[in-house]
Amino acid sequence: MARKYFGTDGIRGATNAHPMTAAMAMKVGMAAGAHFARGDHKHRVVIGKDTRLSGYMLENAMVAGFTSVGMDVVLVGPMPTPAVAMLTQSMRADMGVMISASHNPFADNGIKLFGPDGYKLSDADEMAIEAMIDGDVALAPPEQIGRARRVEDARGRYIHFAKSTFPEDLTLDGLKIVVDCANGAAYQVAPSALWELGAEVVAVGVSPNGKNINDGVGSTAPQTLCETVVATGAQLGIALDGDADRLILVDETGRVIDGDQLMATIADGWARRGKLAGGGLVATVMSNLGLERHLAAQGLELIRTSVGDRYVLEKMRSSGYNVGGEQSGHIILSDYATTGDGLVASLQVLAELVRSGAPASEVLHRFDPLPQILKNVRFKGGKPLEDTTVKEAIAAAEAELSGNGRLVIRASGTEPVIRVMAEGDEAGQVEAVVDRVCEAVRKAAA
Repeated sequence: MARKYFGTDGIRGATNAHPMTAAMAMKVGMAAGAHFARGDHKHRVVIGKDTRLSGYMLENAMVAGFTSVGMDVVLVGPMPTPAVAMLTQSMRADMGVMISASHNPFADNGIKLFGPDGYKLSDADEMAIEAMIDGDVALAPPEQIGRARRVEDARGRYIHFAKSTFPEDLTLDGLKIVVDCANGAAYQVAPSALWELGAEVVAVGVSPNGKNINDGVGSTAPQTLCETVVATGAQLGIALDGDADRLILVDETGRVIDGDQLMATIADGWARRGKLAGGGLVATVMSNLGLERHLAAQGLELIRTSVGDRYVLEKMRSSGYNVGGEQSGHIILSDYATTGDGLVASLQVLAELVRSGAPASEVLHRFDPLPQILKNVRFKGGKPLEDTTVKEAIAAAEAELSGNGRLVIRASGTEPVIRVMAEGDEAGQVEAVVDRVCEAVRKAAA
């Protein structure tokens, strides 16, 4: 059964338009609060947010929803998504909420929910909450209405946690690091943690005004970081997204380092020290074939999942892996966190950099990525991937790339778009294959 409100990462949309309205946020609070009201103890939810203007509106609406069903609320203000997950678990809350639309522009917002274990909700939990959103939720009697309070030391708790993941025998002394916080949730905690570990920190994207989150800064717009790293002579640049659950890095030459290279760097180092669980790592079908070949040369496996960090985490948990992520920079290190954590992942990469003593351009370039092309074909309706001509084009493309590359075709889960991705040893062949499949999809969708 398809979910009505929840997508691959919570509920998301343009604010003040369905479903991202104050009224819906209150209903989500009521439904989620009622769903997690288990046992006779006083129930509690941790609510964090990024720096979007609409965060105030949605936060207050969710407080009303949760307290109306008898749940106490702990407000931690602007905090990274992984910090909310960590605080939910460490404060023994019954659930956690992050109000954020991640890397989207400020006009969008979203609601991410975590269970008491700090993990994102299962499909079953989301379906149960959706059913309650559209139904009637019993309100608490007047004497059992919840209370709301702000915790002022939440930032300090997360900074302490993040620093604890960095090896005790190492420091960042002597390193100049540029950190771009996307004018988002980590604008205070990330520069502070890096500075306290000894780095000289140049901070950009740390002046949020409610409307400038991800605007020309952050992991989806790394040009500012690239220029700043080169101009300041920094050894490394770190760019987080709006809710700081993913990152990309920039080496001292201004070159962007994506999630595939970062996963390879961490996995190589952990494997050498006997810390890598499962004999490999988990990534999605979008990760470059170069990563897979690199790992194989080290005697390590690459396990692929569908696109979405939740699917990566599910595989990690079910099969015993402790490193996983996405090419886009969601890096999940389950020894430390229950979700992607850009700051914690950057600290593990920095540990490898410090140990090696070599420049980032050498340490972080683990393999040469194969030519990879992704094109989108928009369609108005129907199921073009079920068309016979499209199936034949896909089969022919797969046969042509067999042994020399990969073809990944999928329908977007958020918009009427077919995504066609291919990679292989020959750039011209890859582009020709993608173009032929896209043309077949366009004709079928016409």
